[in-house]
Amino acid sequence: MDEHPEYAQDFADVEAALRSMTEVQPGRDNPFLHLSMHLSITEQCSIDQPRGIRQAVELLTHQRNSLHHAHHEVMQCLGKMLQESQSAGRPPDGEAYIACVQRHATRD
Repeated sequence: MDEHPEYAQDFADVEAALRSMTEVQPGRDNPFLHLSMHLSITEQCSIDQPRGIRQAVELLTHQRNSLHHAHHEVMQCLGKMLQESQSAGRPPDGEAYIACVQRHATRD
C-alpha cells in the first residue's frame, strides 16, 4: 500500500471496498487486482515458481533500478499469460511468461 497511495481511498471503508471489488471502471486499474498481482509476483519470486521467474525479475529490477517498476512490467506478462491460457483452455505457459519478462529486461 505504501507504493500505491492512490488506492488508500479505495480501501478506507471496508464495506464499500468489498462492494466495489468486482466493479470495472473504464480507464482505471482495479486496485484489488493490481495489489494481488504485486503479491503474486512476490510469491512467485520467493519460491522461484515458475522456475526462472526469480532471476528474470531480478534482471528486470536491475535494469529498471526499481522492484516496483519491474513488477508493473511483469504484470503485463502475467496478464498476457493468464489471458492466453484462459482463451485456449490450457494450463498457463510459464516458459512464455518468463521469456516475456526477459524481453522486457533487454529492451530500453
